[in-house]
Amino acid sequence: MERGSDKHSPRLDDAMSAEVEGLVRSGHDNREEWKSPEPSAEDQPDVDLVPNGTLVGGVPQGMTEQDVERRSVLASYLGRVWPATAAELLDVALGNSAPEQVLDTLRALPAGRYYANLQEVWSDVSGGHVESTRF
Repeated sequence: MERGSDKHSPRLDDAMSAEVEGLVRSGHDNREEWKSPEPSAEDQPDVDLVPNGTLVGGVPQGMTEQDVERRSVLASYLGRVWPATAAELLDVALGNSAPEQVLDTLRALPAGRYYANLQEVWSDVSGGHVESTRF
């Protein structure tokens, strides 16, 4: 089995991957404040996945950059609750302190329908504008 690094031992590789796991999974640092890296200085550019504000090649056909962002925000407050009804999704979002925009989106879903995943929710929210293939 091939490991991620040949410089370190497997134990150290595992320790190093656990150190950044929160950042990789959630997109924000979950370490103690004193251990977190400092933000960019005033005269330095902010760290951003898309510095120029465009997701060239990263936007699925039929969606806009704003759609991708809205879907990502929606997903960040829902977690892994599937399958779920619209009411259950709303309860989860309320429990995760979702902003009013996310709550309004979930309130607009038809009652009583089961959603197997976020793709089905987004299909109802966006009027069917979903990516056709993934990876």
